[in-house]
Amino acid sequence: MSADFIVRLIGMVFFAIIGVSWGVSLGQLANQNPGPSTFSVEWYAFTVGLVGALVGLILTPFISTRPILTLRKVFARISAQVLVLALVGLVVGLIIAALLAYPLSLLPAPLGSLLPFIGVLFFGYMGAAVFVMRQNDLAALFASFSSRSEKGATAAEEPASALSSNRTILLDTSVIIDGRIADIARTGFVPGSLLIPHFVLAELQYIADSSDSLRRQRGRRGMEVLTQLQKDPNVVVRISDIDVEGVREVDDKLVILARQMRCMILTNDYNLNKIAEFQGVTILNVNELANAVKSVMLPGELLSIRVIQEGKEINQGVGYMDDGTMVVVEGGRDYINRQINVTVTKVLQTAAGRMIFARPEDRSERDR
Repeated sequence: MSADFIVRLIGMVFFAIIGVSWGVSLGQLANQNPGPSTFSVEWYAFTVGLVGALVGLILTPFISTRPILTLRKVFARISAQVLVLALVGLVVGLIIAALLAYPLSLLPAPLGSLLPFIGVLFFGYMGAAVFVMRQNDLAALFASFSSRSEKGATAAEEPASALSSNRTILLDTSVIIDGRIADIARTGFVPGSLLIPHFVLAELQYIADSSDSLRRQRGRRGMEVLTQLQKDPNVVVRISDIDVEGVREVDDKLVILARQMRCMILTNDYNLNKIAEFQGVTILNVNELANAVKSVMLPGELLSIRVIQEGKEINQGVGYMDDGTMVVVEGGRDYINRQINVTVTKVLQTAAGRMIFARPEDRSERDR
């Protein structure tokens, strides 16, 4: 039996009792000077009580459970940090209003009676609003004071540590499916907590239940990555029911949520990257990180590579380094499925990543 149904029954009984009481009063009033068409007191009590029961059955959820559910949804979208700072700001505003209440009450009427009440509303609202608007600065300040008292760190180092420890990073569906986030987070290069909204999980579940086998495998791999992240004691993962009303696309929701929470988005989606940059949202791109940590090779250096296939051009061979960098070997067609030493001739940076052009070491020596 749902809570909504129980509340309807309670409201029906309550309003029926009020209706019966009101009907008895109306019946007694009507029967003070009864006429041939005057109804009895019992008829008034039954009719008005029945109307009251119907009104209670229909309207009770709209004055009890529905507002509570709406408030729950609103508070679910708000982070704990915002709630605490709003409460602190409200208390500070009410204290200021209380201090000003007595001087304001000495003003001539009607100001003396109205201004104290207006001051409570104004300073209470302003206190909560100011604390919420400056939430990041205040959180960093409080964290700085607490860490200073516990660790005795220097004043120059603590604001940065406070900011990094309070950092929240939103995860996109694409970066979860990609899987590299688990290894990156495990190394400690992603400071702060990883926040996964419920609508991202819903999209991931939709992909995992897809009829297409490839999409289904990608979705299930994303589920496994989430499990790894949650089991890792060194990674803080939070799953939240926070949502954005009136927006259907997951990418749009992430961008709006990141702007509201003033946090970053971790993704490898090129389109989301550009949309977020246009709107002033900071993006952490896994692909850019992967390209940044690839081995740096200079022309003339030697490396060992296994040629695995032919290249696009005549007599070319292609191999890959351990980090995935493509190596195009000129004259490498004769060395397919062999491990050879090559000399780097050129390094090319493209939109897809870094490419290295090389030639076999023995051929380089002959050219000399």
